[in-house]
Amino acid sequence: MTCVYLLFDILAAMITWTALYMYRKYVGESADLQQIMHSLHVDSKFWLGLFLYPVCWIVFHAFFGYYNKIYRKSRLDELVTTFGVTLMGCLLFFFVFILDDIVTTPNDYVRYLLFLFFSQFLLTYVPRLCITSNVNNRIHSGKIGFNTILVGNDEQALKAYETVLGQTPRSGHFFVGYVRVKEQPSDAMSGRLPCVGDLSDISQVIEKQHVEEIVVALHNGQRKYIQQVLALVRRNHNLTVSLVPQEHDVLMGSVRTSSVLDEPLISITPEYLPAWQRYLKRICDILLSLLAILLLSPVYVFLAIGVKRSSPGPIFYKQERIGYLGKPFKIIKFRSMFANAERNGPMLSSENDSRITPFGKFMRQYRLDETPQFFNVLRGDMSLVGPRPERQFYIDQIMERAPYYQLLLGVKPGITSWGQVRFGYAENVDEMLERLRWDILYIENMSILMDVKILIYTVMIILKHEGK
Repeated sequence: MTCVYLLFDILAAMITWTALYMYRKYVGESADLQQIMHSLHVDSKFWLGLFLYPVCWIVFHAFFGYYNKIYRKSRLDELVTTFGVTLMGCLLFFFVFILDDIVTTPNDYVRYLLFLFFSQFLLTYVPRLCITSNVNNRIHSGKIGFNTILVGNDEQALKAYETVLGQTPRSGHFFVGYVRVKEQPSDAMSGRLPCVGDLSDISQVIEKQHVEEIVVALHNGQRKYIQQVLALVRRNHNLTVSLVPQEHDVLMGSVRTSSVLDEPLISITPEYLPAWQRYLKRICDILLSLLAILLLSPVYVFLAIGVKRSSPGPIFYKQERIGYLGKPFKIIKFRSMFANAERNGPMLSSENDSRITPFGKFMRQYRLDETPQFFNVLRGDMSLVGPRPERQFYIDQIMERAPYYQLLLGVKPGITSWGQVRFGYAENVDEMLERLRWDILYIENMSILMDVKILIYTVMIILKHEGK
C-alpha cells in the first residue's frame, strides 16, 4: 500500500512540475501552445526538474512521517497534514527554483506561487483521499484488520472484548487470543477466545502470533502490569497499545480519541519523537559528529600519543554495550586504564580507582576519553544525546530492582544524557538506579530543544570541571 501512495505522490509532483512550467511560459513569455511544446522537448532544465522535483517531494513527505502507519490514517488529519506540508514545501521550492524567473510584474510571482500550491495540493490530496477512504472502508467492513491480543481475563476484559467486537463500523481488531493475568481468579474469557499464554509470556506471544495491537483491560489495582506491557511497546515501535479506561481516567481527561464512532480507548503511542524530529535528530547527530571529529583531529593525535606513552597496551578500548532495541555494539574509548583491568570480571570505576593511569585521570577529568564515541554516532550505534549504554552484566542487576529499565532500550543511547548532566558517572548499581530516574524523565520529554539544552549543560560542566 505504501507503493500506491508513493506512485500517486510522484505522479502529482510530475504533473505539477509540467503544468507550472507551461504556465510560466504562457504568463512570463506569452508563448503559444506550439512554442511551449517545443520548449518542453529541448529544455534540459525541465527534464532535470521533472526528475528532481518528485524526489524532493517524496523525501519531504517521508521526513514528516507521512508514509508511516498507512493503515491507521484519519482523513481529517490527512487533510491538515497534506495542507501544511504542501504549503511549507511550495514556499521552499518557490524560493529555490522559481524566484529567478524573468517576470513582467511582481504579481507574476504571486500567480506562480498560488498556481504551484493549489496544483500540488489538489493533485496530492485528492488521490490520497480516495486511497485512504478505500482503506478505511475495508477496515470498517472487516476485510482488513490487525492481529490483536487482549490482556486480562475477568468480567471487565470480557465486556471490553464484546464491546470492541460488536461496534459498528468495525475498528480493525482481529483478536487472536487473550493473555491471562494470574491475579484474576475468574476466567471469563474461557471459551470466547483462545488463551495464548500468561503475562510473563507476552513477548513470545507477540512474536508467534504476529501481534500488531494490544488491548489492555485491567482494574486499577492491577495496573502495575501495564508497566510490563509498555516496556515491550517502547522496544517494538510496530506495536500499538490501547487501555480500556476506568471512570477516573475519563474524569481526569486521559481519554483521547480521534474517531467519533470507535469505542473510546486510551491510546499509547510508542514513538517518543514525531518522524520529522527523529530524522532531524539523526541529521544533527551526523553533522555535529563530523564537525567534532574534524575539530578534534589534532587532539586525537595528542591523546593517542599520551595513551601509548602512559602504559603498555592498545590506544583504544572497545567494550560491548547494549544499545537500541537491546542490540549489542562495541563502544569506543581512549584507553584510560592499565591493560587487562577487568581480568577478574566486570568492575565499575571509582574516583580513586588504582586501575586508572595518570594520563587516564587527565582524560577523564575533561571526558576526553569519551570523544571517539563520535564514530559510534556516525555508525548509528549511538546518538549525541540519550541514556548512557550499560553492559548486560549490570543491566541484569538493574532489571531485578527496576524492570522499567528496558524502556531505555527503546531509544538510542547517547554520549551524554540528562542523567549524566544531573548525576554523572555511576560507581555502583545503586547510583545507576538513581541516575535511571533522570533517564526515564528524559525519554518521556524527548525533543530537539531538550537535546540542545543537555548539550549546552554538558559543555558547561566540562569547561567548569564540575560533575562526577
